[in-house]
Amino acid sequence: MELAYTAAMSSSAGAFRIAQISDLHCGGPYFEVSLLERAIGEINELKPDVVVCSGDLTTFGFRHEYLTAREYMDRLDCQSIVVVPGNHDSRNVGYVHFEEMFGERNSVLRKDGVAIVAVDSSEPDLDHGQIGRGRYLWIEEQFSQEASDLKIFVLHHHLLPVPGTGRERNVVYDAGDAIECLQRSGVRLVLSGHKHVPYVWRLEDLFVVNAGTVSSLRLRGNTRPCYNVIEIADRKVDIWRRHPFHGEVKLVSFSLDTLEYAKFTGAIEDEITAKT
Repeated sequence: MELAYTAAMSSSAGAFRIAQISDLHCGGPYFEVSLLERAIGEINELKPDVVVCSGDLTTFGFRHEYLTAREYMDRLDCQSIVVVPGNHDSRNVGYVHFEEMFGERNSVLRKDGVAIVAVDSSEPDLDHGQIGRGRYLWIEEQFSQEASDLKIFVLHHHLLPVPGTGRERNVVYDAGDAIECLQRSGVRLVLSGHKHVPYVWRLEDLFVVNAGTVSSLRLRGNTRPCYNVIEIADRKVDIWRRHPFHGEVKLVSFSLDTLEYAKFTGAIEDEITAKT
């Protein structure tokens, strides 16, 4: 279902909230400090239960870029933060600095009925990504350990082609098998980044949500820097695209019971589509 929709984000007292930021690109020529500082301030005002960073904290994977990224991540007022590296973070052996400053590249978080499994999909010095068949059993085991109201999978690369991003070479190489793994695991939500264009798809029982860049001016078409806010309340999931300084627009809303949904990507399509 496709609708045009803009509204104020709700403030449900009992909601479980996740803020998703992606593609910070600290240290690069297009990194805009004011955007990241503003986003962090807005996120702290939301008081999210979890913050997810879906990769590309840096531009070239250098240590000084990681130090900058860590400094900003430390400003987030949240006790539960999930971080995966992106393809830029794995350049120049940057994964060594990632492990030093952010810990394991694959991680699991369980909180208040929400299970989050995050996997490093990057390959050293390459733009494309993969999950790897050797990880499928581990992913399924993590999701099966405890009953969860919502199962979320996090990676940097996108599992489906993102509109308006040109020739598609950077989808996860084993996307088909990875999606089957997630479906067997009962995953309902996938969070990713990489292409700097926010979007959402429903694929059978799976909702795949891509985040834009939160603080880079390396933008496609008329898109703007943004981050996502996921709100779970009363067996319903609402996901918003928030623009630092400029409010929010709903991306998708779906029921955890019936999977009935409405998505609101018309504005994004206008931003990346030529008029002729």
